[in-house]
Amino acid sequence: MLQALIGPVAGLLDKFIEDKDVKNKLAHEISTMAERHAQELAKGQLEVNKAEAAHKSLFVAGWRPAVGWSCCFALVYSTILSPILGIWFTVPPVDSSLLTTVLMGMLGLGAMRTVEKTKKVQRDR
Repeated sequence: MLQALIGPVAGLLDKFIEDKDVKNKLAHEISTMAERHAQELAKGQLEVNKAEAAHKSLFVAGWRPAVGWSCCFALVYSTILSPILGIWFTVPPVDSSLLTTVLMGMLGLGAMRTVEKTKKVQRDR
């Protein structure tokens, strides 16, 4: 939404501000406003993630592992158990495309963290 407002506002600068330096400075400030806002939102989400991960309750800190295990179970069921059980029983098919996407994203983040640790560039704080 903020991005949709930037173009028209930057276009109004030509009509109301005559000094090119001031106009360019304001145009730059307006154009980077959305990026700064997105960065602030991401920083806030990181703080929430840290607080959740440090929580002692399994229901707060354990939702990420629960999602990972759920995805793993669904993948094992759809690729291994379902075909084997399908020999003797009628088993419902499982569309695991969404779960696979989530699982691969989680595995990718875990792999990135491992690479950071092996290169000794991780930030623990």
